Parts: sequence; C-alpha cells; structure tokens
Amino acid sequence: MVLQHILDTINDFETIIIHRHVRPDPDAIGSQGALKEILQATYPDKNIFAVGEEDPNLDFLNDMDDIEDDRFKQALVIVCDTANTARISDDRYDTGAKLIKIDHHPNHDAYGDIVWVDTEASSTSEMIYKLFLHGKEQGLKINQEAARLIYAGIIGDTGRFMFANTTNQTFRYAADLIEFDFNRQDLYDELYKISPHAARLRGYILENYRFYPQGVATVCLTKDVLLEHEVTPQEAGKLVGTLADIAGIRIWALFIEEDEKIRASIRSKGPIINEVAATYRGGGHPLAAGASPATWEETESLTADLQKLLS
Repeated sequence: MVLQHILDTINDFETIIIHRHVRPDPDAIGSQGALKEILQATYPDKNIFAVGEEDPNLDFLNDMDDIEDDRFKQALVIVCDTANTARISDDRYDTGAKLIKIDHHPNHDAYGDIVWVDTEASSTSEMIYKLFLHGKEQGLKINQEAARLIYAGIIGDTGRFMFANTTNQTFRYAADLIEFDFNRQDLYDELYKISPHAARLRGYILENYRFYPQGVATVCLTKDVLLEHEVTPQEAGKLVGTLADIAGIRIWALFIEEDEKIRASIRSKGPIINEVAATYRGGGHPLAAGASPATWEETESLTADLQKLLS
C-alpha cells in the first residue's frame, strides 16, 4: 500500500525536505506545513524543512525555511499539491536522494519514485490527514498547528465546504480537526480578507466582465488595470470567485497579465474544463483549472473553446 510505503521511506531518512507549487494557495501551504509539523512532532531528531517562495498573503499560515543546497544530497524530498514538475516551487526538488509526490490533481505528470495521487480527495491537506490516520498506531503524531494547517487547506480547496469536491470523508476529517484548540474565526478572517485595492478591483471585474450567450464569462486584467488598482497578479488571481454567483454564468475565466505572460484562472459549474486548459499549456481539476495563453488573441481562442463546451 502506497501509504505504508511512504511512511517506511520517511523512517529511512534523517533529512526530509517538503515542497509545494509556485503561487501557493491555502491547500499548498496547508499540506506542506502540516506534513512538516506531523513529522517534527513524530521524529524530533530528524531534520525537517519546508521550502518555496514566500507569499505575503499567506505568511499567517506558515513560514518557509532557507536551506543550503548541500541539505538535499542525502535527503528525502516530498512534493505536495503539485500536478507537474514545471510548477514545483524551488527547482532543487530533483537533487535529493528520493522523491515522493503527494497530490490530488489528475496525474498527467507522474514524477517521483513514489507517487500517491488521489483525485477523489477534496485537497492534498485531506490526504495528509489520511496519512496521519494510517500511521497513528505506528506512532505518527499530530499537534494543534498541524490540525490548523490541514483545516485551512481543506476549507481553501472546498470553498468552505461549498464545492462539489466536499465528501462525507471531508466532513468527518473536519469534525476531527476542530477538536483541536485553534481559532477558526481568526483563520477564516485571515483567509478571506482582501485589501481595499483588491476590493475596488472586484468592482472592476463586476463592471467589466464579458458575458457570452452560451454561459461563458471572461474579464481581462491587463498590467495597466492592475497598476491602476495597485493590485499584484497574485492578489488578482484570488478574485476568481467574483463571478461565481451570477445567474446564467456556467464557466468563467480571469485573464491576468503577469510580466510577459497571461495567466488564465478558469472555473466551471459543471462542464469539465481541464482538458481545454491543457491545450493552452495548463491543466488542473475538472471544474477548476488554469492555463497560459500566449497572447491576448489566444485568450479569444480559449474563450471560444470554452463556449463549445456549452454549445
């Protein structure tokens, strides 16, 4: 069983380095940080690190470690919540002695010596709790901070339990986690607060989105728009849910200009969109995906392909 294989491998290494994806979300930070907390609580003599770029909007969840390259030489590397190698934060992930992938996205890039992918899980954070439960009788320990991080990851990827990926198991795990003494209200407040600048950009999105008769909606956030509203591309990406509750919209996309690239965040209320996203250098979940159209003209082609899903 892959869970036992992962635990046995963790037992074999003195240094364990945990990665996640670039532009992290609460599930990426939550699963990575919770795994670190669980392993530190269980193996106080091991060297456990979490690496990747910092995100000021999520620094209330967990801090990253700054480690030397030499640490990787005899290390076990675990990558959480990252579907493909191109999105792994910190490209030293492949310089360790062994690599494990733990993820809940479709497994189109089966990297790693050990691969645990569960597309039925609501989040990778939920998988980390499942790993704990499997190893509990073998001495695996959990603490309050790990519980807080797992819970943050779960509510982040389920939209506070409103998305269709929420299962009976998700609720059971959440019930276990809230037995720990962390402040859920503080966690919600930090996860869902936005700056006044981002709030004004939300207004811009509502005023400027384009609606297509089939049920597709898009909005283009150029560099000039972001500069005018004093919002970073990362902050803008977190506003993807702005169009979710508008009647008639079944698929929607934010096209965000970032440096010399355009990043598309796409969501759906039913039609599967990740296959379309994959044709534009992206991918993701069936109902939540991302893509990288090369030009603004290509965003129009992507929009047309999304419309075909509803034709």
